[in-house]
Amino acid sequence: MKRKQRTEILINGTADLAVSLSQDIASRYNIVVIEEPNHGLVMVKVRETAQKSLFYLGEVLVTECKVQIEGAIGVGLVKGDDPNKAYDLAVIDAAFGADLKETAEWSILLQQESERLAARQAAFQSKLLQTKVNFETMDTD
Repeated sequence: MKRKQRTEILINGTADLAVSLSQDIASRYNIVVIEEPNHGLVMVKVRETAQKSLFYLGEVLVTECKVQIEGAIGVGLVKGDDPNKAYDLAVIDAAFGADLKETAEWSILLQQESERLAARQAAFQSKLLQTKVNFETMDTD
């Protein structure tokens, strides 16, 4: 599983998953905090569809954290003010970077969470499509 996909699952999934994975590593390894969770602003880049040009829509508040485990550096970056989640993501990222043995078991958990998220998204899409109006069948008289 790629880093981006793993991070999306951890951010959008249940909060307990990231916390439990992070605590699993914290109980077994020495975690060196390189950068405490802190706030920053990130520019939001958007592509304008008609002319295909890029522009900056504005800024978004983020929380960032960096840790090191067994020589591997992990980064956690989340939208908004959530220092605990940024720390948990950094620990998980460093654990995957260090290729710790615990990460092999996590793939199954992450896959299950991904399937749960996909089912939730499909249910939302189905509910949303029920509100769609078909203008071709509307009576115009």
